[in-house]
Amino acid sequence: MSTYKSDLLRVLDGRGYIHQTTDAEGLDALASKQIVPGYIGFDATAPSLHVGSLVQIMMLRRLQQAGHKPIVVMGGGTTKIGDPSGKDESRQLLTPERIGENIAGIRKVFERLLTFGDGPTDAIIVNNDEWLSELGYIELLRDVGPHFTINRMLTFDSVKLRLDREQPLTFLEFNYMILQAYDFLELARRHECRLQMGGSDQWGNIVNGMELSRRKEGHELFGLTTPLLTTADGAKMGKTAAGAVWLNEEQLSGYDFWQYWRNTDDRDVGRFLRLFTDLPLDEIAKLEALKGAEINDAKVVLANAVTALVRGEEAAKAAEATAKETFAGSGAGEDLPTLSVGAEGMRVGAALTAIGFTTSNGEAKRKIAEGAVKLEDAAITDPGFLILPDEGAQLRLSLGKKKHGLITR
Repeated sequence: MSTYKSDLLRVLDGRGYIHQTTDAEGLDALASKQIVPGYIGFDATAPSLHVGSLVQIMMLRRLQQAGHKPIVVMGGGTTKIGDPSGKDESRQLLTPERIGENIAGIRKVFERLLTFGDGPTDAIIVNNDEWLSELGYIELLRDVGPHFTINRMLTFDSVKLRLDREQPLTFLEFNYMILQAYDFLELARRHECRLQMGGSDQWGNIVNGMELSRRKEGHELFGLTTPLLTTADGAKMGKTAAGAVWLNEEQLSGYDFWQYWRNTDDRDVGRFLRLFTDLPLDEIAKLEALKGAEINDAKVVLANAVTALVRGEEAAKAAEATAKETFAGSGAGEDLPTLSVGAEGMRVGAALTAIGFTTSNGEAKRKIAEGAVKLEDAAITDPGFLILPDEGAQLRLSLGKKKHGLITR
């Protein structure tokens, strides 16, 4: 049983968010007596975040639910550098215009999951480009540089792992941890931020920021990380054979998003319900105790709850209705992914890849050879089979039991 006094740490602990804390007792005491502003940073490398970022977003939601103040930091400045954590190669550098467009897309999910405003526990969004782009190089070297040793920086996982794999680490990326540390200092100055949260790969960056702020300003700050999130079979959260599971509708249909959660491994159901939904813990305990085919009912609850949070109630209802209609064998739910093949039609192998069911034509051919592909419930064995619907008609293309789409012209 948890011995935490504060609602914040009791909730985070009870739902499985805590991997490491810099000073659990100190943070618990602080959260018991005052509002704690806490932040997580999100770089704007794409127009949407994916499911791998959802645990961090939910941490900010838990922070607010426990009566504290979430600060969402958009990495308009740090995105210009690129976080080397967990990467084997340098990120492609984006233009300021593209970064701005990505930030506009990423904001949407936060507006659904957090309450924004001017109140003491209302969330705010800030862009670290506001202060990072104002820094002069010599000023940064003189002001911040003395607080970092190369010896120590080389020990952090974000640097060490890249070097151990003999992958090049640019001087540009090497500066990332200094800029992230500076973020914590600046947020403490501007917004009285006392807590930084993040994934376990951010531990070194968080500690750097705490130490910089303590040395420069005497601030007492705290850090908390979540476990590295993988599925029960060891796969990285948010990645599938068809690509990333994006949080925004523009990048992934509501049905495909819902289906990702519906296809959760039996062993992950309870953990995902605790991390990604607001369902009470006693209700989750009953759901994860279900056995055999009944665990599928818990997966539908999970899919509905997460989709409603991230995409809205209507999206969840539409996706569940589409799934029922599709799996009942009646054919074409409205929310299925759709591919228009035009008047010329399209070979089935190419169609599987174009609709996102396979990542290459080679994979499509293998699936066809395995007998996993059906058109209108009839097995297709020839990868050169031409799909050509009548004008105004639609045909249902299926890969296995879980992937279904509509082919139109």
